[in-house]
Amino acid sequence: MKLKSLSLKNYRNCEDILLEFSKQKTLIIGKNAQGKTNILESIYMLSDLKSPRTATISDMIRFSSGGFEINAQIEKNNTDIELDISYNIEKKRELRVNKVKTTPKNFKSAVKTVLFSTKDLLLLRGAPQDRRDWLDRAISQIYPAYDERLSKYEKIRVQKNNLLKNDIVDETLLDIYNDQLVITGANIIFLRKKFLREIEKIASEKHKLISDTEIFNLSYTCPVSEIEDISSYLKNELQIRRAEEMARRQSCVGPHRDDIELKINGIDAVKFASQGQQRTLVLSLKLGELEIIKEKTGYSPILLLDDVLAELDETRQNYLLKSIEDGVQTIITSVDTLLFEDEFLKDVQIYSIQSGRVM
Repeated sequence: MKLKSLSLKNYRNCEDILLEFSKQKTLIIGKNAQGKTNILESIYMLSDLKSPRTATISDMIRFSSGGFEINAQIEKNNTDIELDISYNIEKKRELRVNKVKTTPKNFKSAVKTVLFSTKDLLLLRGAPQDRRDWLDRAISQIYPAYDERLSKYEKIRVQKNNLLKNDIVDETLLDIYNDQLVITGANIIFLRKKFLREIEKIASEKHKLISDTEIFNLSYTCPVSEIEDISSYLKNELQIRRAEEMARRQSCVGPHRDDIELKINGIDAVKFASQGQQRTLVLSLKLGELEIIKEKTGYSPILLLDDVLAELDETRQNYLLKSIEDGVQTIITSVDTLLFEDEFLKDVQIYSIQSGRVM
């Protein structure tokens, strides 16, 4: 899989730009707030149809314009594919593959990406929702039906919450909602735990190569792993906390409240890891994510590194850059080229960006 070109029109501060990617590695140089991150965000949109920075898609429309367009040319299986996303101010989105309108599920199957940004370095110290978001996005790129399960679960959960807000709760209807949440929730938890087991094997090895002696483990808050056991666990928890949910008028049990437990040498990394340990752990997870997507889909995802090198010490910088395989297309943003060795820069395509314009 290779991104061959990217065209942006009225996307954030990019009025009209075209980038062509002729080499395996591309470096986009520019000062802060010039548009570097906007470019990586637009590439990420091709794989997720969501921004990693905002939940409001209209935020991506350039000021004084009526909408934005993203056009990309990719090569996959020796076949050229054209992808188009257009969005206007009336909140109408249109997706096209080779000029033909298509569904979000079909559109997202064309491109896979792994984004590593400074925001990810705060994954450990962030809220449980941040860790769930990372986990769900990673799984969605491997299991296309996962997004549908999340949407179905969320729809039922909202209906249940609306019911719980009533002064008098219809408990028969509450049982129906809980039964539906057990079925969909168990499927979500099963896939989350499966993914975490797989990424732990890869990430723990990468973590050990950087840290030498530290042992990294991760687990999911649900204590059981088989889908039948997860269903029984959820059903039991919903019964135990039924009075609490009715008193608080909201759903308190399920994958929307779960968290990932990360430990270094058996100690809670979320609470006690040093800044350096946090960076090593997140770096290992991102490289693990890259490897799993390649293993499961047969394609190397596009690796997007957004100003992250400046936040890593020399040891972690070198490990990251040397870990990037030749077959992985990598697009990096940085304020300058000073962080990169001359040997690395020999075969790198370099763009400069200023005020949303490619120089």
